[in-house]
Amino acid sequence: MSGRDRDLAQVIAIDRSVRQRCAEPLPGGGTCRNWAGPSGRCRIHDPTPAPPGSGASGDAGLERFVAGVLRFLRRRITGDYDIDVFGFDQQLTEQVILPLARPLYRSYFRVRTTGLEHVPDAGGALLVANHAGALPFDAIMTKVALLDEHPAHRNLRELAADLALRLPVIGELARKTGNTLAHDDDAVRLLRGGDVVGVWPEGYKGIGKPFRDRYKVARFGRGGYVRVALRARKPIIPVAIIGSEETYPIIGDVRWLARLLDLPYFPITAQFPLLGPLGLLPLPSRWLIEFGAPITVTDYPPDAADDAMLVLELSDRVRDTVQHMLYRNLMGRRSVFF
Repeated sequence: MSGRDRDLAQVIAIDRSVRQRCAEPLPGGGTCRNWAGPSGRCRIHDPTPAPPGSGASGDAGLERFVAGVLRFLRRRITGDYDIDVFGFDQQLTEQVILPLARPLYRSYFRVRTTGLEHVPDAGGALLVANHAGALPFDAIMTKVALLDEHPAHRNLRELAADLALRLPVIGELARKTGNTLAHDDDAVRLLRGGDVVGVWPEGYKGIGKPFRDRYKVARFGRGGYVRVALRARKPIIPVAIIGSEETYPIIGDVRWLARLLDLPYFPITAQFPLLGPLGLLPLPSRWLIEFGAPITVTDYPPDAADDAMLVLELSDRVRDTVQHMLYRNLMGRRSVFF
């Protein structure tokens, strides 16, 4: 066998070894299906780094990278990849889309996370966060945080507004990266299926609010997300995001133009339209994302989701918790940008 044939055979062997999925049992029941390494176990079930000289670093690391690229391209060309019923393409998300967001996460916004231990390693949970910043960078940064920083490297499934999914190109990309329409039945199905679901109940009121109201959490709608958690019997995890308010300080809203373009708002920010296209670049604020202690709902009866007063009471409790987390973190903040 020639040297070239040996190299090709080695790459194919590595490619095959990383194509398999882990088959370890999960604590809550079922089987793990994360991508596995040569050992047949994923990095959750086999977290111990390989010892020096074992081939897990250096040239072997480069070989794994090359094999991963070859695997991705081959599966794209042949159509050998999975998309779930909601349109989520895990391979595209993890290997193409989120790597584009990582420079923003690590170097531009310099995101720091706390409380990730409150997000379970397996099983469903509903993340409820404040919303701000004219453009939804907070959802993207939360998604990167869970995939990169959480020990189980979990994917976040966001509940999105209809407008976001109707936009050309952006809507299709949103679905492929895990967004789905904010509908109770779909959210319950995701939670019962063991996914981490993210919701931003302030909606457009949050990301379109003026800078003078920064970090003042708007009303959390009518508590639809609480009904979802009660029906799915999954915990609610409050999330407080610091830094998003300063990315695009909104100083005005051209309402007639927003109506003309069928948009919820048309913001005038500190940098747009004054700086032209450059004004679309967010300001490099320093971010903190805190994941709070879960609020369990399993103590409530199965029909609790039909109790309107209970739903509103729990919604106010979650909102107050997020607001308190924001104020506490703001008091300990040393600087907006440094």
